[in-house]
Amino acid sequence: MTVLTVTPRDISYTPSFVAQTESSRQVDIVARVSGFLDRIAYQEGDLVKEGQVLFQLDPKPFKAQLEAARGELQAQQARFKTASANLKRVKPLTEQDALSQADLDRAQGEFDASKAAVFAASAKVKEAELNLSYTTIHSPVTGLASRSLQREGAYVNAMTETANLTYVAAIDPIWVTFSVSQNLMARWREESQKELIVMPKSLDYEVELVLPDGTPFAERGKINFADPSFSQDTGSFMVRAVLPNPERELRPGMFVTAYLKGALRPNAVVVPQLSVQQGSNGHIVYVIKPDGTAEVRPVVVGDYEGEKDIVIVTGLQAGDRIVVDGVLKVVPGQPVKIMEPAADKDEAVVNPVAAGQK
Repeated sequence: MTVLTVTPRDISYTPSFVAQTESSRQVDIVARVSGFLDRIAYQEGDLVKEGQVLFQLDPKPFKAQLEAARGELQAQQARFKTASANLKRVKPLTEQDALSQADLDRAQGEFDASKAAVFAASAKVKEAELNLSYTTIHSPVTGLASRSLQREGAYVNAMTETANLTYVAAIDPIWVTFSVSQNLMARWREESQKELIVMPKSLDYEVELVLPDGTPFAERGKINFADPSFSQDTGSFMVRAVLPNPERELRPGMFVTAYLKGALRPNAVVVPQLSVQQGSNGHIVYVIKPDGTAEVRPVVVGDYEGEKDIVIVTGLQAGDRIVVDGVLKVVPGQPVKIMEPAADKDEAVVNPVAAGQK
């Protein structure tokens, strides 16, 4: 058997959560005008750049509308020019009583109406220019473009569902979301008040990810959002972190494990998992008392530390000697002979000797 002397030490507290990746900016690509789809200008599923052409609708009808709008603008500008010249002639004649006030009012009205008509025609030209520009559909962000929902030659109606063409999902940076339960929050608050956990300043956690195959993700991130309210369905609230993703290793919808770095457990009691047994009323460890006998000590366990250790919240203190290996041979209340450890070993080796046992 091996025995370990309990020595409290400061350890990091790193809670883990099952998390899912999400695009930091997913934009639906929707046609703003109706027309026939002439060309799909991108490779479906590939990375597209901001401003890159994705779709081209037939521009010919919109070019014709623009030419008609420009023609109407020129006609209205000519009428405005005539009305302006007429008003300049009528004004001095009216002042000389050569023309009546009604003639001046009529000239002023024609001037104002033609001026308004020019503004209206100019707006029609701008509208036609916009509609023509909408026939060439660009990507608003840099990201992965999904498959096209319409095929070349199809009629796209801007007022129906056929206007939905695809979506582009930005993945650098990428978001990672996970849920924190109400029970866990209450536990953190209680342990923080008892100074069993020291949270980072301003809750500035660093987020590390581990991929489903156990590979650590190279980049680290920060929490950038926490939902202010708990979900009525799950009793938890959503937390979101943002991480760089320059190699596009993470894609939206992936399940990963998120670790929150930055908290500390001061003077924590950490023991090997092998030393902790499950009793009828909870967890127990075997402690070697000063008189050399063994006793059963109930303990409250906390989180795992690494792959082989576990944190003891209550039940043990500094200087306690616990049995780590061979606990099945320990008989509570009976003396235990402790043998000196070998020179090249750090752990003591003990043999239980039952009273009267040969």
